[in-house]
Amino acid sequence: MVNQSSYYKGIAAEDIVADHYKRLGYVLKETRFKSAHGEIDLIFMGQREWVFVEVKCSKTFDTAAARILPRQIQRIYAAAQDYLSDMAGDVDCRFDAALVDKVGRVEVIENAFL
Repeated sequence: MVNQSSYYKGIAAEDIVADHYKRLGYVLKETRFKSAHGEIDLIFMGQREWVFVEVKCSKTFDTAAARILPRQIQRIYAAAQDYLSDMAGDVDCRFDAALVDKVGRVEVIENAFL
């Protein structure tokens, strides 16, 4: 069972990150998108591309980043393929890591999983 405190901290971090992207002009399309292959925390549409965002919250940005593991990245890629499967033609996309520290600051790493 997931610790309720951690669950609510994660939801709050996702809200902070969503607001960050919205201020930059992105349109939020999905939150906590689930497919048979995995989950994506936030999905945005930019002017030219889809942006899939993994949100991690911890005391520091470094400890948050360290919590993104290779197996999780594979699941995010697979879930993104599921999400994009109904779209015709080639679609530009990007995979970001959005890190939230203990005071709510956000650091975004664009194309984090390359």
